[in-house]
Amino acid sequence: MPDSFGNAIILHETSIRLAGFFLLFGLVATLEAIVPRRSPSLGRRSRWPSNLAIVALNTLAIRLLFPIAAVGVAIIAAERGFGLFHWVAAPPWIAFIGTLVLLDLTVYLQHRLVHRVPMLWRLHRVHHADLDVDVTSGARFHPLEIVFSMVIKVAVGAALGAPPSAIITFEVLLNATAMFNHGNFRIPDKIDSIARTLIVTPDMHRVHHSVELGEQNHNFGFNLPWWDYLFGTYRSQPRSGHTGMTIGVADERSPSRCNGLVGMLAMPFTHLGLRQKPRFDRV
Repeated sequence: MPDSFGNAIILHETSIRLAGFFLLFGLVATLEAIVPRRSPSLGRRSRWPSNLAIVALNTLAIRLLFPIAAVGVAIIAAERGFGLFHWVAAPPWIAFIGTLVLLDLTVYLQHRLVHRVPMLWRLHRVHHADLDVDVTSGARFHPLEIVFSMVIKVAVGAALGAPPSAIITFEVLLNATAMFNHGNFRIPDKIDSIARTLIVTPDMHRVHHSVELGEQNHNFGFNLPWWDYLFGTYRSQPRSGHTGMTIGVADERSPSRCNGLVGMLAMPFTHLGLRQKPRFDRV
């Protein structure tokens, strides 16, 4: 990308992140109110305060633990000529697009990993234990999983020698698409079938939040759907349909644990959380 464009993105990083978050949040929340896909099992008042509180907690944790985060590491790598794109002298536009695609692949592989490794699944099941899926679910993750994810993105970004502007753009896109594809709003079937060739749609990702393992262990993509197609983890629709499927984790149905802030933070360390292990059915 041109230096002026990249410098503008870096200079206004915080404003861009906040604007992207509030714009997409407001848009998706409005669509959920106007054209809902499913009737929620719980009201917003019982879910949104805790879901949004954990988002705020995660933001604070990242700012405290990673004061320079992935963007700062990318700036240091650029100054020192470190990383793949610097070593091969890739044109700026190739480095920019390559960073977006390869970081998206990283998120896909990380998502499969947290479903496979029992210790990581204890953290990730906080995301899956939401009894409904909507715009707030897209950022509902345990703080320790957020830290784990940031470590991976920092390492991959440094190894790539990723442009700082591409790191920021990817983060904004990832947050935006996460809110979008967790949205509880209806997209006409014909439009959805076309859209999911380019982006993960709400109907595509909702399958992943089914209590049925044969559905939950599919559709791992957050932004680009191509990795699910390529690696054979794509599933088109839930067995019971989007209005009939059950959302959440089969053995974690208590509203106070699933949708209370204290319950979410404690979930990975409780007896049930320690006992629960991910399973991969072939169904």
